[in-house]
Amino acid sequence: MARLLFITGASSGLGQALAWRFYQAGYSLALVARRTDATAAWAASRQLAPDRYRIYQADVSLIDSMVAAAHSCLSQQGVPDVVLACAGISVGVDTQVRADLDVMAQTFATNNIGTAATFHGFVAKMRERGSGTLVGIGSVNGVRGFAGHGANCPSKAALISYCECLRLELRDSGVKVVTISPGYIDTPLTRRNAYRMPFLMPAERFADKAFAAIESQVSYRVIPWQMGWIARLLRILPNWAFDRAFAGRARKPRNPGP
Repeated sequence: MARLLFITGASSGLGQALAWRFYQAGYSLALVARRTDATAAWAASRQLAPDRYRIYQADVSLIDSMVAAAHSCLSQQGVPDVVLACAGISVGVDTQVRADLDVMAQTFATNNIGTAATFHGFVAKMRERGSGTLVGIGSVNGVRGFAGHGANCPSKAALISYCECLRLELRDSGVKVVTISPGYIDTPLTRRNAYRMPFLMPAERFADKAFAAIESQVSYRVIPWQMGWIARLLRILPNWAFDRAFAGRARKPRNPGP
């Protein structure tokens, strides 16, 4: 029987690249997305076998929506082997703009509460079975703060910490928690960035490396590896040196609006 991947954010970007990589490895797919039409079109374009995938409409920022998606997956496909919380928001904010406070709230609702809501419906079943892998998508931006990243950086820092908490809570259960922190990956989200993105990696190559890390059940992995060393350096850099190094860096662009 094929192993099962439950994945959010399956309508574009990293979610689709990861879903395709797992499918190529023989997994069946439980694809969760707000835009099910886009996901269905992608599945058709990839000629996925009808008996190897299901699409569930849900919004990760709405807890009850994710609970319902998990219940549907359990009843239709069973307990997943891997649950991958890939849905996320990365957009610039400006604290002095009132509308951007709503953007911050939505970012935390999606990146943080959404990840917990994605895992929630499966933790008990996985513990009962004694196996399974929960995967959170962090970011190297969770290491330090950058101008314009007042929503993304702290949300990713919190996500990395949350996954570490969960990893310790599930340590003796047989359920593994893996955190993948991407560097700069070529997706529709990153193409909006106006600043230099070192070691930019195609989404398909990222998916290959993330799949290998998840299968090996490492607790934490930065991809690409070069960004892992940069993240280590940034973490220990004194504030005065960090501030000087990034003083002229362009801000992350915010959504058009007031």
